[in-house]
Amino acid sequence: MGQKSRIKSAETTLQILETIRELDGAGVGELAAELDRPTSTVHNYLQTLEQNEYLVKEDDTYRISLRFLAVGKHIENRLTIREIATPEIDELAAQTGELASVLVEEHNKGIYAYLQSGDNALYLDAHPGMRTYLHQTALGKAMLSAFDEDRVDAVIDDHGLPSATSNTITDRDELMQELAAIRERGYAIDRGERVSGIRCVAVPITPSGDDPCGAISVSGPRSRVKGEFFEEELPQLVQEAADIIEINLRFS
Repeated sequence: MGQKSRIKSAETTLQILETIRELDGAGVGELAAELDRPTSTVHNYLQTLEQNEYLVKEDDTYRISLRFLAVGKHIENRLTIREIATPEIDELAAQTGELASVLVEEHNKGIYAYLQSGDNALYLDAHPGMRTYLHQTALGKAMLSAFDEDRVDAVIDDHGLPSATSNTITDRDELMQELAAIRERGYAIDRGERVSGIRCVAVPITPSGDDPCGAISVSGPRSRVKGEFFEEELPQLVQEAADIIEINLRFS
């Protein structure tokens, strides 16, 4: 959408909702300062959102309302891959004791659709709905490896290659070499590229044999995800789960 076509009032509404979510509730003054907007303007938006039941007010704090549960459920129902992948992701988490995840793509970013923690899984910041840059994770790189070069260029043009850690790939040529290596071995790996100290193995989900509809992974601390487990056992487990998910998606 071109700059001239953007509706500023809609953008402001979305910024307010996102800021309230990030702050886990906020007052008028706090929001006005955070968004660098007049208090009176922010107050008018908040009142409108509250009257339409998208916000609730507790004392002087505004919070996201439960009305968004219906919105979230609608989106969840669209995510066939989430429904199909859930049993396999749960099994991967149980088998490995680590964190197993499903990532899908929207607007050239990755969105976590489902996560399950095994008995030994670390607590990470990832959660359903969280967005991430595709090049920073094994999940995202697995999806990128299944895109054609023009599609990869579109992702880079949209978001660049920002760094999350010292291990993040931030050079286009290096990324293209990494994607070629992923295609050759059949799975992607992450060596602390989004979160330092975390390793991950991911496989794209391509039920139609071309564009991926998502990717699945298992991740854990490098103290446990190493050696034969990292290089052989884990890739095999994730690939086997991906195969089952693809077959079920193909005939669902």
